Amino acid sequence: MEKVLGSEAVLLSLIEEGQDTIFGYPGGAVIPLYDRLYLKQDKIHHILARHEQAAVHEAQAYAQITGKPGVCIVTSGPGATNAITGIVNANMDSVPLVVITGQVGSGFLGTDAFQETDVFGLSMPIAKWSAQITRAEDIADTMAKAFYIAVSGRPGVVVLEITKDALTSETYFSYKKAPVLRSYAPYPEINQEEIAHAAEMINASERPLVLIGHGVLIARAEKAVAEFVEKAGIPFGMTLMGLTSLPSNHPLCIGMLGMHGSYASNMLTNKADLIIAIGMRFSDRVTGKLNGYAKNAKVIHIEIDKSEIDKNVQTDLSVHADLKTALSFLTPMVEKKNHKQWRAEFDKYYQMEYQQVIQKDLHSDNPLIQPGEPVDIISQKTQGNAIVVTDVGQNQMVAARYYGFKLPGTFLTSGGLGTMGFGLPAAVGAAIAQRKLPVILFTGDGGFQMNEQELGTIIQEKIPVKIVILNNSVLGMVRQWQNMFNNKRYSQTDLINPDFVTLASAYGIKAQKVEYRHQLNEAIDEMLNFNGPYLLDIVVDKDMKVMPFIAPGSAVDEMKLS
Repeated sequence: MEKVLGSEAVLLSLIEEGQDTIFGYPGGAVIPLYDRLYLKQDKIHHILARHEQAAVHEAQAYAQITGKPGVCIVTSGPGATNAITGIVNANMDSVPLVVITGQVGSGFLGTDAFQETDVFGLSMPIAKWSAQITRAEDIADTMAKAFYIAVSGRPGVVVLEITKDALTSETYFSYKKAPVLRSYAPYPEINQEEIAHAAEMINASERPLVLIGHGVLIARAEKAVAEFVEKAGIPFGMTLMGLTSLPSNHPLCIGMLGMHGSYASNMLTNKADLIIAIGMRFSDRVTGKLNGYAKNAKVIHIEIDKSEIDKNVQTDLSVHADLKTALSFLTPMVEKKNHKQWRAEFDKYYQMEYQQVIQKDLHSDNPLIQPGEPVDIISQKTQGNAIVVTDVGQNQMVAARYYGFKLPGTFLTSGGLGTMGFGLPAAVGAAIAQRKLPVILFTGDGGFQMNEQELGTIIQEKIPVKIVILNNSVLGMVRQWQNMFNNKRYSQTDLINPDFVTLASAYGIKAQKVEYRHQLNEAIDEMLNFNGPYLLDIVVDKDMKVMPFIAPGSAVDEMKLS
């Protein structure tokens, strides 16, 4: 074993875990770590974000695209507290991250020293696991535990707070990956009786409906799910985070579930006689009013996190298992069917939605551009083969509804926390993770301004992100609710925005503003064909509403088309 500084032990641990790209922002408490990083630049590429929250979002997107845990380094005090939003965001969406924060020397803990914050205490309720390291000799073992916990079972965020003296002290370094942790069993054993019972229920069902959640993408189980639904002939809907698990144009796909999902998937939930939920958590945005949800259906829930089973929706049968493993046993047991008559009912509801909503959103005679139009045009021009990133709000919903996804794992958005400002840094992380597919960000003018400083990261790293601002000069989703529920009292939702083209130009980024529909095609072509980052500022209708819509407190089959 070689004797090294604690700071070098951190970097050697990252290298042992196969980490060659990390995100962060330096500060006083982590200067020793950044000093050692200077000597390891041939093995670890550090992305300098312009804000700690953005650094965590970038690491999250990188993790989602690569399948490896993302790594982020921030300093103590405000560096760590700035990272909190990103930590909560990634943990709620079950994305594996290891976030390393600095801390004052161990002798100063509890003294309110300069830039001291109890990161360990702050992060315990919002992360999958947290640890405070005060000795250099504990670094390697704790790092190994961190990576194992982050990726195993239901993934999540691990926060490591390392005191400055632990980074500057010496220790002997050795590393053992994937340690055995007492009382931590992330992979439950398959119960064959549960699988057999599930198959019986599915085979007896006349109106089954499959709900696909983010767990399918996390488990890389897209193929297993496709084989299951295709053999059983069961229509499926996808949650917002489950989108791209299967292609949007799959013949069994009935669209997105939930508050702004497809009319068919929501209206017919209460006509189903069996719900098969796969890797999803029955979020309130999916269920609407719980006592009005799936009233006529038995419920099978396949889920790796036992705490999610029976938490919101009571199941008739739960399968606590890794879903890829569960489906490998279940699919051979289900009968081959097509459920033709049941599937035809979804087509009727789709036609209603098309005539009353989709046609208006994509083929409007309104002189103002509707937000769905550029999404639809970009979808056609990229043929569904792009990584789409969104911010939060109306831009998020129209992108989810109108981009025709073909490839798994190509939609990145903030689901559980709904974090405005997620979009731009997430697009940065996605582009750093790969350069094969174009990365297209759909964002609102409000959300864009929350982390617009990451334009600096884009130019420093030479990232060819395509940024589409759907600019309505208002906080669109909040304004929509004010219109629908607050008698049009538009309190503090009007924005006076900067000139986004000039702003982008200040960073050396090519940009263009589009105000009229006839400009759209040419402007989008120029953006997509441009070799480098590009910002397209598209002025859209501020009075547009994202429909259909399930109002708060309503049941899924009370969804409104207008």
